[in-house]
Amino acid sequence: MKRICFCDTETFSEVDIGKCGSYRYIEDNSTEVLLLTYAFGDEPVKCADLASGDPWPEEFLAAYDDPDTLLIAHNCSGFEWPLFNRFLHPLPPERYFDTMHLAAQCGLPQSLGGAGEAIGLTEDQAKIKDGYFCMPCKPTKANGQRERNLPEHDPEKWARFKEYAVRDVEAMRTIYHHLERWMPDAAERRFWALDARINAHGVRIDRKLATNAVLMDTKNKEELTAEAVALTGMENPKSVSQIKSWLYDQEGKEFPSLNKKVLADVIPALTSEDAKQFMALRTELSKASTAKYNAMLRSMSPKDDHVRGCFRFYGANRTGRFAGALVQFQNLSKNYDENIDGMRELVKGGHYTAL
Repeated sequence: MKRICFCDTETFSEVDIGKCGSYRYIEDNSTEVLLLTYAFGDEPVKCADLASGDPWPEEFLAAYDDPDTLLIAHNCSGFEWPLFNRFLHPLPPERYFDTMHLAAQCGLPQSLGGAGEAIGLTEDQAKIKDGYFCMPCKPTKANGQRERNLPEHDPEKWARFKEYAVRDVEAMRTIYHHLERWMPDAAERRFWALDARINAHGVRIDRKLATNAVLMDTKNKEELTAEAVALTGMENPKSVSQIKSWLYDQEGKEFPSLNKKVLADVIPALTSEDAKQFMALRTELSKASTAKYNAMLRSMSPKDDHVRGCFRFYGANRTGRFAGALVQFQNLSKNYDENIDGMRELVKGGHYTAL
């Protein structure tokens, strides 16, 4: 039977993980490991304070290199696995077990805090969030214009931060023992490892195409906005209240709502040509079809132009199907235009008028 090592990390980075994803976050030069918390089996949880000068613990490094030790972490394929691959050295995903996968298979919330609450952990046992030391801070006169909070800036809060990190491992271990009778079978484990490798490999992006698409979309929206202002005289043609007031002047009746469901009934009922033209402009302005390009540029690696971590294993509760993340490749719009290659070249060449 394999030895078990529960582990978790707390990190700092200038990158917004919510917008850019964990892979872009982990590879950034600003990213560093602040704390490593770990426990072997049911032994007490230990905390290595790397930010304060502690070295990586020798016993953890030995376990990391021991093929007979199973490393257990929550969402490890999405965070700890690529993090340790960067800061230590790469291991195959089969060396890990993910308690998030176990929680998802049991129909529980996938977050550590949500899963803990679902099995009845008390507030002092569940995951406690505190990003004070994990992200840049706003420079103020009160904090001496600093852009980051370090342990020495608030020793009491740092001590609590370490306590919270220990509790995270304790919560993870409790979740594991509570659910271990429903462990994923060998086939599910292979699928999980395959998903980890797919996400680590990533999808290559044409940076020039994505960059120019965003620039052209911005220019197009500026032109449409100017056209809408000239047509209506509105200061802000995106303001719902201003649109409703203007439509009342044009149509002589009120439109209580302009959400997507209602618009299907509103537009055919319009009588004035100006109102019809404006709503056509508004429809174009509200399109989010180029939002994926922005997501690509935010989350792609500056080293090799790959976007990683775009799929979520067991993303849908109960069915267990994969789900998308970041760029959402699973809901790309289909395009059957025979001239699509030529359009791409126009975008890459920056030929806005021709496009």
